[in-house]
Amino acid sequence: MFVKKVIKNIPNTITSLNLFCGVIGISFAFSNRLDLAAYMIWLAGLLDFFDGFAARLLKVSSPIGKELDSLADVVSFGVLPGFIMYHLIDDVMVYSWVPYLSALIPIMSAIRLAKFNIDDSQTYSFTGLPTPAHAIYISSLPLIINNGSEEWIGWFSNPHFLIISTVVFSLMLVSKLPLIAFKFKSYDLKANAFKYMLLFLSVIILLILGVKGIPFVFLAYIIMSILENQLAGS
Repeated sequence: MFVKKVIKNIPNTITSLNLFCGVIGISFAFSNRLDLAAYMIWLAGLLDFFDGFAARLLKVSSPIGKELDSLADVVSFGVLPGFIMYHLIDDVMVYSWVPYLSALIPIMSAIRLAKFNIDDSQTYSFTGLPTPAHAIYISSLPLIINNGSEEWIGWFSNPHFLIISTVVFSLMLVSKLPLIAFKFKSYDLKANAFKYMLLFLSVIILLILGVKGIPFVFLAYIIMSILENQLAGS
């Protein structure tokens, strides 16, 4: 009985660790250690993958687990990226009110996750930008700014770029845009052509550019999803 109870709570424990990473990441963001805050998003993303993997492997699931997962994701992939973006904009913007636009990130992330919880159609594709993908994109920005060349820093710390990114991608979280999900009905090459192309392209970009390639992988993800949807509808 005790062993079964422990096994049943393994996925929720992993989800709680995801939430822990989000909270610790926020504390790093408050201390302006945006690099460490970014790494907490990466760790939270890894844990977010493994909690679902563990639930399927152990064949345990519960309504509480589903709700806890969304609550953890709001913190790790909504609130934490919002604080990171706030500091990035605040560092380069002279108008004190503009950084508060970053509040769109946690607000839209929460709405997106709430919609996902009541939508049974998002099994093999997403409707709207997934919060982990958006959070990982934001996490790459302070790492590029801290470690990139002057040209890279100038582009990715540009206030107009940061503001446009905040507004456009926040709205995409709650959009009806169909986007690729890496869940497979089968592994047929033709049926999953865009998924395989995206994976191959992402590996090439990351091997060449490292962390600086993350924004380009993010854009490739959106573009490939749009192309797949257009071709499927034609």
